[in-house]
Amino acid sequence: MSRTRPHGLANGKVRALNTTALAGALLAVLSGVLNGVFTLPMRFLGRWKWENVWSVCIVASCVIMPAGIISLTAPGSWSALIRAPAAAISIALATGFAWGFGSVLFGQSVSAIGISLANTLVLAISSALGSLLPILLLSPDDLFRPSGGRILGAVAVELLGIALCGYAGRERERFAGVESERGAMVGHARPIGVAMWMIAGAGVLSAVQNIGFTLAQPISDYARAAGQNEFASKNLIWFLMLGAGSISNLGFCFFLMLKNDSAKEFKQPDAGPLWALSALVGLLWGGSVFVYGAAAPRLGSLGTSIGWPLSLTVGLVVANSVGVGLGEWRRAPKQALRWMYSGIATLIVAAVLLGMADR
Repeated sequence: MSRTRPHGLANGKVRALNTTALAGALLAVLSGVLNGVFTLPMRFLGRWKWENVWSVCIVASCVIMPAGIISLTAPGSWSALIRAPAAAISIALATGFAWGFGSVLFGQSVSAIGISLANTLVLAISSALGSLLPILLLSPDDLFRPSGGRILGAVAVELLGIALCGYAGRERERFAGVESERGAMVGHARPIGVAMWMIAGAGVLSAVQNIGFTLAQPISDYARAAGQNEFASKNLIWFLMLGAGSISNLGFCFFLMLKNDSAKEFKQPDAGPLWALSALVGLLWGGSVFVYGAAAPRLGSLGTSIGWPLSLTVGLVVANSVGVGLGEWRRAPKQALRWMYSGIATLIVAAVLLGMADR
């Protein structure tokens, strides 16, 4: 019996760890699903201007949701935030404000070229830059280590996938026109060349957000020392960054409202569904962020090697399934779809390689 009991305890511990990891993986999948579908309601919001939809989305995702989650799950963490290092708070606010303009560019790009292509390219570019820029800016010596070489190789594969998807989009535009199959998509269609500049800007500023989140970790460390768990402590950083990002987002939206005299559209007859769908865009996106935040602590060291590529892959597949299902590629030639699917397959391989490189 003296041998059996420790063996049983060890097995129980292993089972508990496996159950926790499985829960983390399922949450990572859910995060990917939410990230893949969050722009779907924009397809049915053509009665409103883009700035009406985006302002409601931002208030829901960047203001109400973070504050609500912190207040409900860890109300005591507010006091930790007040006493957190001022330098880290300043970094979170500054980089969050910069990221807000990237969010504007992403929202515009979805209206410009559709759900599947915009989501695919933004996810790919932001993940490539998000992996590379922090190393270049924060620890360039890592590039000369084996892990740095693996990351460079994975980013090269990702750039190939981006090129394939971009070419597919150009072929679709050449045969089906700029409008393609937009349905009642909010905003205006634009040539893919213009949209690519938007997407590149969104990707760069998403990487800035990643750097800011890394540099703002003293906030999380202080909250952990004050007794908060990892999920609650990370949410304090998100609250600051998303709140600062909402300022740049809403500032641009208000500028467009003045320019287009579109604030009056909030008072349209039967506007209730438009309010609800616009809020749903924000809640789905915010949900993807906070669900992955709940997944990471459960995955532990597997978070970057399994959880992140799993979430990214699911997001790519879901976003493209939604776009194809809505007919965004209906008038495109079959060859364009083949290029698109080749690009997606390449990006999935790159996501796996990046996860292995991080490990």
